Amino acid sequence: MKHEFLHTIKRTGFIVMTLIMPVLGLLAIGVFQLVSAIIEPPEVETTTIGYVDEIGGFDRYTTQGPIELVRYNTQNEATGALLKDDVSEYFVISSLYTQMGVINRFTLEKQLETPPGIQAAIKRFLTSNILSGKVPDETIDLVEAPLRLTITRLSETGTVAEEQGGFGNLVIPGIFSLLLALSLNFFAGYMVQGLGEEKESRLIEVLLSSVSPRQLLTGKVLGLGFAGLVQVVVWLVSLPLLLNLASSAFGGFFSEIQIPGNFIFLGIIYFVLGYLLFAALSAGVGAISPSAREGQQLSLIYSLFAIVPLWFSSLLFIFPNSPIWKVLTIFPITAPVATMLRLGVSDIAAWELAASIAVLGLSVVGVLLLSIKVFRIYLLMYGKRPNLGEIIRNLRSG
Repeated sequence: MKHEFLHTIKRTGFIVMTLIMPVLGLLAIGVFQLVSAIIEPPEVETTTIGYVDEIGGFDRYTTQGPIELVRYNTQNEATGALLKDDVSEYFVISSLYTQMGVINRFTLEKQLETPPGIQAAIKRFLTSNILSGKVPDETIDLVEAPLRLTITRLSETGTVAEEQGGFGNLVIPGIFSLLLALSLNFFAGYMVQGLGEEKESRLIEVLLSSVSPRQLLTGKVLGLGFAGLVQVVVWLVSLPLLLNLASSAFGGFFSEIQIPGNFIFLGIIYFVLGYLLFAALSAGVGAISPSAREGQQLSLIYSLFAIVPLWFSSLLFIFPNSPIWKVLTIFPITAPVATMLRLGVSDIAAWELAASIAVLGLSVVGVLLLSIKVFRIYLLMYGKRPNLGEIIRNLRSG
């Protein structure tokens, strides 16, 4: 266990995966502050648009953010201004506008449709002039403003809950889930590669002269588990620190990012159990594989399952309580990543978490015992890899 732990934490891949999040986060914050101190904010460029008012009365609210509206008496004047580049385009408010709501827009560019910013500016200009003098200015602002729905989550006692939802609650679990999926795949590769190299060099025969297959395999699995624990502790300690720095440097959305209350506790549990499960699976694969390359190819079968929740993460926002997500939460191979993702979107029932952790823990024990048996039967066999039927027959007879 000690040898596997020290050997793993000295790997370049392990060091990179452990430090990639805090280092990249610090670099991003530092570069942003440096650039902000050197570069002045760019001036907003004003766009001039002409218009022809054939109805009359559209002469106010001609400044719409970065867009300035200039009135022309006739369409010929507006066309001339367009050809001289005095305006970038123009539109005509014809007498049919009050009946059909149609505005004719003229431009020299080939466009599929009006850009959203220009369309919104023209709409605000028309709406403000139509309502001017008929309703208060506050009502005009309310009509023009888009609807903003805010969500406030209440606790069971009716008070405002400390942990609110929203995209800010998903950022940390989402990043953590991605890193977890990558790490599980990396560590599965470490186990398979290590066993394959020891078999190819016949070092495994020397080791088995001093320890039993059970001791050897258990030590390797526990060594990877402790290495994974070191990695998750580094990530979980750096997350709050990076979040505070980002909130101070950027503000805005970063100040709304939250860490779910039970995230750190569950993150450690699922991280360690996920590592142990993948290490045990990889040990079995490494035992039946004649070389490290074949073992890594076989490990892709269960490694891909770890990232299945990430493939369907977009559906999580639409159907957060779908039975599919409950299955992914309880299924041991997908449980670590699926649970971390769901923590940022919705609440997970206590029975689901209990069932998920229990199934994952029992799977670790069961797969480890099965891998030890496979380990004992096939570890000293070389040459062709046995097929599934042969493995089942040998396990029954063994």
